[in-house]
Amino acid sequence: MDIAVIGSNMVDLIAYIDRMPAEGETVRTPDFQMGCGGKGANQAVAASRLGAVVLMVTGVGNDLFADNTIANFEAHGIDTTHVLRTEATSGVAPIFVDPQSRNSIIIIPGANDHLSPADIDAAADDIARCRLIVLQLEVPLETVYHAVEFGRTHGVPVLLNPAPANAELDFARIASVDWFVPNETELALLTGLPVDSLDEVDAAASALLARGMTNVLVTLGARGVAWYSEAGRVLTDAETVDAVDTTGSGDAFIGCFAHSLVSGLAVEDALVRANAYAADSVTHRGTQASYADAASFGR
Repeated sequence: MDIAVIGSNMVDLIAYIDRMPAEGETVRTPDFQMGCGGKGANQAVAASRLGAVVLMVTGVGNDLFADNTIANFEAHGIDTTHVLRTEATSGVAPIFVDPQSRNSIIIIPGANDHLSPADIDAAADDIARCRLIVLQLEVPLETVYHAVEFGRTHGVPVLLNPAPANAELDFARIASVDWFVPNETELALLTGLPVDSLDEVDAAASALLARGMTNVLVTLGARGVAWYSEAGRVLTDAETVDAVDTTGSGDAFIGCFAHSLVSGLAVEDALVRANAYAADSVTHRGTQASYADAASFGR
């Protein structure tokens, strides 16, 4: 097994809007799509479509969405042994995409809020055989902390995407992660520092290194991605494309980067490849539906 993704899944309800309604107003939307999403599931699908062997540890509800979510994992070749059914509702994410391809997202966690440290322990034998653990923050923090400790104890590298950012995140309990991957907004919230310029991003990322992080990757949208370590900063430029829908592009980046790492690619090359993969994803509508497979991506 290459990658264990321990995290969330959602049902994406995507409305393509001309504008957001004002309070009390009802507006018509020109288009709508429904698909499978959630940061954990998106990252798992991206990695799997590129050829990684992926184990998913997550929770689904006891409703009409659950079977579809499990079938979607299986259709992408993802191991669903530890996709756990609960009595909660499945997670749902209403997404609003404007004509400039900007998105606003609401998440209703549902079963994701019930993923527990005990669920990680139940999957311990399978997770320990993986070469990388990938985490996000759409499940309880205690579960995230337990997964980080599991990785440290069993010698499995850990990548943590602190999204959505949570100001209560205890850095003392995540300092052992090998890769910490926020975007600019998350970096600002987690450090309390401005990130309007690259110099300010440098300072905020340096503050995370001072807290014990080994590698900090800050995704900068159209400016690319910056990798910070004790060796300094490496900036990888973004590819210029005509964006249609940016939903899930950060997850595309992480899924591709994770696959590239476990494939043995050098970090600098993995960053270039992940940037290109994320850029390709925004030229298509949807989240997982926008992710290329290895053959069509061709890099």
